[in-house]
Amino acid sequence: MNVLILTGHFGQGHFSAAQTLGDEIRRSFSDVNITLRDIFEYTIPNYSSRLYQGYTLLVNRAGKLYNWYYKFTENWKRDIHPPFCRYFQAKLKTLIAETKPDMIVSTLPFCSQLVSQYNLKNGQNIPLITCITDVSTHREWINPGTTMYLVPCEAVRQNLIEKGIAPGKVFISGIPVQEQFKANVHPLAKDGKHLLIMGGGLGMLPRAKSFYQGLNGLKDVKTTIITGKNRDLYQRIHGRYENIEVVGYTDQVYRYMQEADLVISKPGGITLFETIFSELPILVFSPYLQQEIKNAAFIENQKIGLVLPTRPEDCVEEIERVIHNDTQLERLRTNMQTFKAGIDSDAILKIVTGMRSGLEVRAS
Repeated sequence: MNVLILTGHFGQGHFSAAQTLGDEIRRSFSDVNITLRDIFEYTIPNYSSRLYQGYTLLVNRAGKLYNWYYKFTENWKRDIHPPFCRYFQAKLKTLIAETKPDMIVSTLPFCSQLVSQYNLKNGQNIPLITCITDVSTHREWINPGTTMYLVPCEAVRQNLIEKGIAPGKVFISGIPVQEQFKANVHPLAKDGKHLLIMGGGLGMLPRAKSFYQGLNGLKDVKTTIITGKNRDLYQRIHGRYENIEVVGYTDQVYRYMQEADLVISKPGGITLFETIFSELPILVFSPYLQQEIKNAAFIENQKIGLVLPTRPEDCVEEIERVIHNDTQLERLRTNMQTFKAGIDSDAILKIVTGMRSGLEVRAS
């Protein structure tokens, strides 16, 4: 059996989820061939890096424009067609001829749109599994001919059903995270509290010097800050504060989570579910991108974390209040455990098993 996984590098979440799904399938099925492709690196190899740089510039400098488009298309009644459809369709046709997939998994709306249109225009019926990587039912994720949806939570499942998707097609799988995040290894005895702060792969963290001075002054708290690919921030704060360790891009985030009592991050979908599986209470910076606003609302609704105030000095006060409140931290961890109980982490394996045997698979 051949499985083609399509994704992209708009942030790290889509690609990370794709890698996780591929790893899960490989571990369980030695005879299944996995091909993972970044659709843009494959189709426009000479320009994909510029595309991603443009996206980063858009979300950092023109967030209002991004949010306007997101809201404008959120509940469209018609199908969303990918831009430059004819060009990408031709490239996808070549990729499908090369890999001969029995099933395609997508962790990016663009890829789901592309495969859906390919099947319709070419009279094909390649099963399409769409993995939604935010707490969202934006119209871009919903495409005709999609065989199954992997969704983060019950609320997203219900929203899809309300929009006409058959209940048996929607699995509550959570957002896939690497196996290391599921270890839940937290030291029982430590010298003081340990705070972890992350800004995602792009290192989108506060710039205010007062924020870092405040963190450094927190009593009995050691802070680790992961700046990702933000070299400017790394250079500005590395080695400047005695109680703050600064780390650049790392693939060992799970290790830092295992050592922490509390994590602070922007509310990206993949980071959110890494903390849920790690049972690590989370505070999130006040979001400004639409999908992250939805993720932040989910965090508060599920009572697994809190949204920080906007002003840096207020942030530090809230951090100090929460990290020294053991009762609240334990309550947040308990709520994470309750939420995890409703996740079917083996959903992708059930789907692959059904495809291999020719049996119908339905979500319960």
